[in-house]
Amino acid sequence: MEEQARHSRFARSLKVSGIGVFVWLVVVLVTVRTMLHAYPGEGNEPPAGYPSTQLIKLAFVTGQLKLVDVDLAVPDSIEFREGIEYGKGGESSLKLDLYLPKDLKAPAPILMFVHGGGWSKGKRGDYRYYCVKFAEQGYVVATISYRLRDVALFPAAVEDTKCAVRWMRANAAKFDGDSDRIAMIGGSAGGHLAMMTGYSADDTALEGTGGNPDVSSRVQAVVNLYGPVDMTTEYARNHELIISYLGKSYAEAPDLYERCSPLHYVSADDSPTLIFHGSLDELVPISQAERLDEALEKAGVEHEFYPLKGWPHTMDAAQVVNDYCMARMLDFFEKHLGAN
Repeated sequence: MEEQARHSRFARSLKVSGIGVFVWLVVVLVTVRTMLHAYPGEGNEPPAGYPSTQLIKLAFVTGQLKLVDVDLAVPDSIEFREGIEYGKGGESSLKLDLYLPKDLKAPAPILMFVHGGGWSKGKRGDYRYYCVKFAEQGYVVATISYRLRDVALFPAAVEDTKCAVRWMRANAAKFDGDSDRIAMIGGSAGGHLAMMTGYSADDTALEGTGGNPDVSSRVQAVVNLYGPVDMTTEYARNHELIISYLGKSYAEAPDLYERCSPLHYVSADDSPTLIFHGSLDELVPISQAERLDEALEKAGVEHEFYPLKGWPHTMDAAQVVNDYCMARMLDFFEKHLGAN
């Protein structure tokens, strides 16, 4: 009897212990789920970030961090025109896609998106989500391709981006766009190209010969999402992507690295600029955006800088970050490009 009692007590203790372990696991899972869930900020506050890139990856794998729909369908309210040639880059045909609102009552501001990819990869369709969403807001939107480094080195991509602006301005009336209200938006390498276009309008050596030579490539606003600003820093001039984009080392051609730096062109008459950058960016350090913020402030260029704590490179692929950036962009465009 005593032996049976001991077995009974042991069984009950295991059962209680098992329940305790189960409860503990539930608490841990709920805590982890709460910690990893991506929460939007309140009001104009940015969304809460993460302590590390490893936790960001875990949040994505566990479904707590949702990404934007890169294959977002084009609604019936928008006309999509694909693969329009806007110029020539040497022997290369340069193309763009247009997203045109069908119910425009007057010429609308033009938004031009430039994809990233280290000047070596990426495609204009990468910005489909932004293009659809902004076209739904009544903007005429374009996303462009440009020569990658395997086709031509710097300054080819800059020349192509400027060529795209000239084509858009020359043809704006054909699709109800306002040629006097153009913004350039880009992320990473695309941010670099957007800034180069926005800040070097006075440098005729960067215009290239792609087409519409008598049309201005000046834009009225720039949005830089985590793009490199100063190629002459020790980190930048030793980075493989930049060396391969320029085709020479810094020791061989320091002036080339300066000429490729948007910071080198900042002056008082530059386009108003909106800047986004994540504090966990391991590819383009946030110090690059801080340098730009300081230079624009010193030059008296109107600008806004939004550092996002706890977010990495390409952070706007996350839905909560994209929502935040889009809201700031809409306010910025309304302010500097006027009403649709």
